[in-house]
Amino acid sequence: MQFLFDNHALDTDRRELRRGSERIAVEPQVFDLLVYLVQNCDRVVSKDDLIASVWRGRIVSDSTLTSRINAVRKAVGDSGEDQKLIRTVARKGLRFIGAVHAKSNGREPTHAIGPPGEVRERSRPALPLPDRPAVAVLPFVNMSGEAEQEYFSDGISEDIITALSKLRWFFVIARNSSFIYKGKAVHMKQVAEELGVRYVLEGSVRKGGDRVRITAQLNDVATGSHLWAERYDRELADVFAVQDEITEAIVAAIEPQLYAAENFRAQRKPPNSLDAWDLVMRALSHYWRVTRQDNMVAQALLEKATAIDPNYGQALGVLATSHIFSAHMGWADLSMVGPIAERAALAAILIDSEDPWAHLALGCVYLHKRRFDDCLAEFELALRLNPSFSLAQGYHGLALSYCGRWEEGDVAARRALRLSPRDPFAAIYCGIAAYAQFVGGNYDEAIRLAREAIRQRGDFVGAHRVLTAAAGMAGQGDIAKVALQELCRAQPNICLAWIAREMPMKRQADLDHYLEGFRRAGLD
Repeated sequence: MQFLFDNHALDTDRRELRRGSERIAVEPQVFDLLVYLVQNCDRVVSKDDLIASVWRGRIVSDSTLTSRINAVRKAVGDSGEDQKLIRTVARKGLRFIGAVHAKSNGREPTHAIGPPGEVRERSRPALPLPDRPAVAVLPFVNMSGEAEQEYFSDGISEDIITALSKLRWFFVIARNSSFIYKGKAVHMKQVAEELGVRYVLEGSVRKGGDRVRITAQLNDVATGSHLWAERYDRELADVFAVQDEITEAIVAAIEPQLYAAENFRAQRKPPNSLDAWDLVMRALSHYWRVTRQDNMVAQALLEKATAIDPNYGQALGVLATSHIFSAHMGWADLSMVGPIAERAALAAILIDSEDPWAHLALGCVYLHKRRFDDCLAEFELALRLNPSFSLAQGYHGLALSYCGRWEEGDVAARRALRLSPRDPFAAIYCGIAAYAQFVGGNYDEAIRLAREAIRQRGDFVGAHRVLTAAAGMAGQGDIAKVALQELCRAQPNICLAWIAREMPMKRQADLDHYLEGFRRAGLD
């Protein structure tokens, strides 16, 4: 294929760039970067797009990226000042703005693929549609004009996601990826392409006094048609009934015969107190931010919720999970928070055995108590209750890997990433996949995935641990040395004794393998 622009010919088959009859010498990586920009001239491409496509996700410094972009500009007779062909879009990325015509090397007529003019920005490449009907529920818009009501609107959206996810024949995008669009004016087609869905549900919530009005609309993005729309005016006390009605209507719109056969009702039990529910919605908004401070705020809110309603199962489940997560991230001592998490998780199961969060929490507790069979059973039950629960998928992958079943663990971690492509927990899922590859002896892939996790979250100690051990086992001394330094910065108490004591690995051979990687990296 040849791409013609501004007296240049870019031949991808021969890997040649010509200006008129003159052949321009370019480095292979610079050539690939130019091809990517030209092929995607209808949109703005982000730094992440370039790294994923040209560098295959490897860690790339800003200086390296800048030097390659400058080299591309030089090759086509452009500059950072002129920007006549390659324009920098502030805080967004780059766009090739020249008029481009494509021609196959069989000399068929050319056709324009990038005429000058405004184009729709797209920050990420499109995802393929899964083999099941896929739906994304966008965060409902708070129309009340009160910032304090944001959590209410978010809670409605999250409850719909949870209810839909219980239907196994749907592929429902996880909450964290849908909520990345909160407060942003984006085209529906962009959302569908970035999340890999056909259907998008959007809506709004307006509260006034003791009444609430909820509107919702289901869109088939592929055809641009509206499949269904409805407005609900209810007393605020009926909000859970409204949730059921919305869910049933969506199911009826997407799969009419399903409604006739099942008469679907939401299975999750609402709390007795709306105030407790409000607190949990606020707590979840903090929990998903994945910071130490937000995790502490979430725990305080959850404790208030359980004080108001001691029989609120989901509140106890999230509370238990947050405590175990704080230990996993190195923010708390497991010996201190473990018993707290166990009591909360067991109470959650007794109160509401149908809540996926309760089983996720108990699975996390059992994992760190080395009750491996019970742990796996709890994660599997959580996923049966909510097949699109990306957090449960990720933890299931971690548990499988700790049990030596690394191939299954890798599949589960990557499924968590697919279920929620733009998840704040994506770094954790990458780290889990990295550890799975380490167990399998695939050190190069483990290093790549660990670096990707660190790129997303520099404070994720789990990824630093895997990177150090994998580099040690791979004999990459320079990488191992730097990785160990960064690990010690992120986790000052790290030592071989801590790893042997705290890492819940089922097989002694896997623990010995892990420890050997650290020894070779220089840890004692």
